[in-house]
Amino acid sequence: MTFNTLGLSDSLLRAVQKTGYTNPTQIQEKAIPVILQGKDVMAAAQTGTGKTAAFTLPMLQLLSGRTNTKRNSIRALILTPTRELAAQIADSIVTYGSNEKLRYGVVFGGVNINPQKITLMRGLDILVATPGRLLDLYQQKCVDFSDVEILILDEADRMLDMGFIRDIKKIIALLPRQRQNLMFSATFSDDIRNLAKPICHNPVEIDVAPRNSTVDAIAQKLYHVEKVNKADLLSELLQANPNQTLVFSRTKHGANNLAKRLNKDNVFSAAIHGNKSQAQRTKALDDFKRGKVQVLVATDIAARGIDIDQLATVVNFDLPHVAEDYVHRIGRTGRAGATGVAISLVSSEERKQLRDIERLIKKEIPAGDSKEFEFALAIPLPESRNTDIQGKRGDSRRPSHTRGQPRVQAGKKEVTGNRWKSSKPRAAA
Repeated sequence: MTFNTLGLSDSLLRAVQKTGYTNPTQIQEKAIPVILQGKDVMAAAQTGTGKTAAFTLPMLQLLSGRTNTKRNSIRALILTPTRELAAQIADSIVTYGSNEKLRYGVVFGGVNINPQKITLMRGLDILVATPGRLLDLYQQKCVDFSDVEILILDEADRMLDMGFIRDIKKIIALLPRQRQNLMFSATFSDDIRNLAKPICHNPVEIDVAPRNSTVDAIAQKLYHVEKVNKADLLSELLQANPNQTLVFSRTKHGANNLAKRLNKDNVFSAAIHGNKSQAQRTKALDDFKRGKVQVLVATDIAARGIDIDQLATVVNFDLPHVAEDYVHRIGRTGRAGATGVAISLVSSEERKQLRDIERLIKKEIPAGDSKEFEFALAIPLPESRNTDIQGKRGDSRRPSHTRGQPRVQAGKKEVTGNRWKSSKPRAAA
């Protein structure tokens, strides 16, 4: 199937052609025709599956033909949990809407509200917004919801996780009853279904993200290492493998400390999390995308919606508390047919999270050989781990190493322009 068979207009097809895409992804193939029919949709799709284009393309077509000039009004509202995801959606609108005469705007917190007021004043066809900033603008009488024809909730599960449920309900109560509703979420949890009931009218359900799915192209691996030694092991791993890497930290403080430590080891890194200013977050992400830094250390919430092409490696410095988040994290590599590597550093305190993850994905994650990196502080895989992953696993052996053991001298790095390269041979993934 090609994009030509989905019912899209010639102007949108030309815009798609410029991007180099010829075949729609599964979510695009299933969602676009249904949305063009004006039906409500509930779709389960993870970041990296092409979901943004799945709702952007048909939305642009449904709105085309006239331009909104009514002061402070909007015709389509896209709610999203993070600034980064809002910016990504806006980029998609610019890309695919290049031939459409439609006005769009983006509003989110952490930046000056006045330019956003001016943007809304002239009237918009499409507004991308985070819930908190949108309510601020409404309270200041800067946005009029009476003309909204389409409502899109993107990353609905993450908005619930971040505590936006009350804001979302307030916003929905302000919208016209007659409208098209599109809800995109990583999974169809009970909470998501409860949220959807009063919003969507007889929605078509599309599920391209089964609960237990992982990306086949991703090589998963773990290393057993105690918490105090994780930074040492991570540094050695990244110096041995100079590919661009997204590292997940459980806390904002941990992300900052880890980025500082890696930079001291000449592993060029930046941290991104909720306590960073919008300018800092934008710069960190831009530097990563442009190859100025090798490593982006992020928390789950800050990383949600970050879409990076050709990302080779994802590292779980801390395992997530929720097993489903592991699938979301590693799904950021191995996209578009490319291969990817997902590495997890597992301490003795994280055995329960590891068991939960392996039960979810229905497979045992192979343990990497510490000799691969000649790292003295890595812990060998305990023999008791060979039990059935559906049952209980025995206790792992305690590490026998000491902090006094010698470390291997890492390969030196040479910097050429804004890129890096390692003089040490790349280790096998």
